Amino acid sequence: MSRICLLFLLVCALPALRLSAGEEKPAARPLSADSGTLTGILGAMQLEVSILTEALENPVPQTVQQLKFTTGKLNGRNVVVAKAGIGKTNAAFTAALLLERFKPAEVLVTGIAGGLNPELGPADIVVAEKIAHHDFGNLTAQGLESKGTRNPVTGQRNPIFFPGDARLLGLADVSAARLKLEPLKTATGERTPKIIKGTVVTGDVFVAHAEKSAALRKDFNADAVEMEGASIAQVCFQQGVPCLVIRSLSDMADATAVKDSANFNKIAAGNSAKLVRDIVAQLANEPARKP
Repeated sequence: MSRICLLFLLVCALPALRLSAGEEKPAARPLSADSGTLTGILGAMQLEVSILTEALENPVPQTVQQLKFTTGKLNGRNVVVAKAGIGKTNAAFTAALLLERFKPAEVLVTGIAGGLNPELGPADIVVAEKIAHHDFGNLTAQGLESKGTRNPVTGQRNPIFFPGDARLLGLADVSAARLKLEPLKTATGERTPKIIKGTVVTGDVFVAHAEKSAALRKDFNADAVEMEGASIAQVCFQQGVPCLVIRSLSDMADATAVKDSANFNKIAAGNSAKLVRDIVAQLANEPARKP
């Protein structure tokens, strides 16, 4: 056998020899816009996103502008998950990087919120049919006159309420009909959380004030209040990317909100993530589509 042929055989055999010797397999490749259709998932806090990142197949962390994004497969779907940070500016910044770097076909927002609808309770889920900034507009002696933000590119005024994507809302309906959420114990007894479609409002304050909660309920007919969703929805709206905000209640945005949130944030975050995962499973079974 010639030296050239022998060298060729040795080169071909090297990968198998390395693996048989116990060498680790190559790491999973990072997903990107070139990897095909994927879903973006954002949560404000580590608690809200770790439930999902820990469930990823072949997770690959990537850093974009010092922010960590993790790509992988979730329930059969390529996804990218990131902690957006608390507050509207952090959320908008992360959402913009997500859209620019990964070009997701859609964005799901997951996490906890304060309840404004008196018919709801801890761990109930509100799927946002529409979402608004509750602290944007003209503040006068008569109170806050809400206005839509302006698109910085076109100068056109956005709507006060950003609508949830109709297709994603339909998938959420399917998930809600088949999901079984675990009962939880409260001061008034055991209850099984429910899932509704409703209105969510966003502002740069943690609301723990009964009078403010009542005002938000009256002014916006809102079911839940949080601190990031409308900013992410705005970025997606301006870029033409489908978006759906999903929030599970950790408290009722009243005087006991801080204490209640500490007691119920884990189960609330888990319920929201459970609904997100079921929606993602449905997306995995849809025909491939580009953003």
